[in-house]
Amino acid sequence: MNVSASVTPFNSPTPQSPPMILDSLPDPAIEGKGCPRKTRMQIDLILLAIEALELGGSEAILAFAEELDLKGIIKDRVNLWRMRSSNPLRRAHIRRPLSIMEAKALVVITCYLARRLTVVIRQMLMIYQQLSEKEIPLEQNLRLSNYLERFRAHFRSRMNPRRSGVLALNSDEKLDELAIDLLAKLLFCTGTAGMQRFWISLFDGEVE
Repeated sequence: MNVSASVTPFNSPTPQSPPMILDSLPDPAIEGKGCPRKTRMQIDLILLAIEALELGGSEAILAFAEELDLKGIIKDRVNLWRMRSSNPLRRAHIRRPLSIMEAKALVVITCYLARRLTVVIRQMLMIYQQLSEKEIPLEQNLRLSNYLERFRAHFRSRMNPRRSGVLALNSDEKLDELAIDLLAKLLFCTGTAGMQRFWISLFDGEVE
């Protein structure tokens, strides 16, 4: 009697399931597989704020990618740069989609970094509020001044000055406002269900 059997070779590739940590973020109800323009911009800008907050921010992003088992998505520095260059405001804008899975990985890492920096973020927002209420120049506080200066430098060196979204931020004051707004968003990420709430906020007005 002949018996046939289907044998899968040991070296045949098997579909790799997404890291479990990404399951906590729901798939948005949007058309296509790529992220909308607003989502790509916001993710890159909030990572820019982290880089201004913490020297070696890019290295920290890659370190968390490995620690959180996300190296299959964010493989190396070049791969990370390509993802962030999907931001249409960038000088080196690449016409590539940012997949939902890539966006989830970047948001997870953002939130973990924000949690590590919670004390610093909270202190800087308190300092900003106190200085603003007393109408004292923000430059009077060294830590806050350094963050704002680094953010402005990062933004101007990486964003295309001919883009309308960048032209609208053509002064130190407007860039400082953006930098403070991003600090508030980072603090938002550290709260209860902050990761999920921040993720959903990235698609406000974009879902079907």
